[in-house]
Amino acid sequence: MVICKTVDSLREYLTSLGSSPNIGFIPTMGALHDGHASLMRAAKSQGQFTVVSIFVNPTQFNDPSDFAKYPKTLPEDILLLERTGVDVLFLPDVSEMYPEGTQLSEHYDLGYLETILEGKYRPGHFQGVCQVVERLLKLVAPKKLYLGQKDYQQCMVLRKMISLKQLPVELVIVPTRREIDGLAMSSRNMRLNEAQRKGAIALFQALEEVKHNILEKTNASFSSITSAAQHVLESKGFIVDYVSVAQAPDLQLVDHWDGKVPLVVLVAAFSGEVRLIDNELINLP
Repeated sequence: MVICKTVDSLREYLTSLGSSPNIGFIPTMGALHDGHASLMRAAKSQGQFTVVSIFVNPTQFNDPSDFAKYPKTLPEDILLLERTGVDVLFLPDVSEMYPEGTQLSEHYDLGYLETILEGKYRPGHFQGVCQVVERLLKLVAPKKLYLGQKDYQQCMVLRKMISLKQLPVELVIVPTRREIDGLAMSSRNMRLNEAQRKGAIALFQALEEVKHNILEKTNASFSSITSAAQHVLESKGFIVDYVSVAQAPDLQLVDHWDGKVPLVVLVAAFSGEVRLIDNELINLP
């Protein structure tokens, strides 16, 4: 695996490959786990020359303390990348990605997607995500961009950004990887203490309960179903930002189902100081 720490060295190396390879790109912020590895395996299985970036992007953290506490496990990350067969690791520092400073230089017209769920609770977050991913995509010039379903709204936002900027890249969304007990794999799980880790399974259980009730109680309003799930989470000590149901293709929040459009159930809640998110699709029979 080749490691490039500067924009120039990455450009030089990719140019040296000659005829442009089919690059599959996975942007990460490190603290890697098997969920990230599943993206890399997907890229390799589709014959992609695989490039991974590790960059903790300061412009997408609306809470500076959250940025400061983000886990950093670079030696373990590099070992995972090598074992997974990644071809290139791009490991820039902030000055490489933002030579003119970290102020947002452009506003992305994300519309409705930026006003709900994560957009509502983390103002400015998706502007920072779009800024860094656009820069990375223009630098790496991949054929395919691999993202995890766990960050479902982020996938929708980046699909919108790719369309707005008319970038020649295909978005591939890889299903969420889960622990044996159902907890979605996440870098933030590293910050949970033992008791919080055991309790975190309640988020997945809440999603399963909402999904079951939607399928079984076809005439019930989603607001009553999600309110019940939120109450259960709060009774277990979580501070809940939302339990919501939306149309899967466009994230339009809905309160009833016509049985025609796939849905997605989404949850975000704090366990102590750690904010966790998860989601589950409800596809058509």
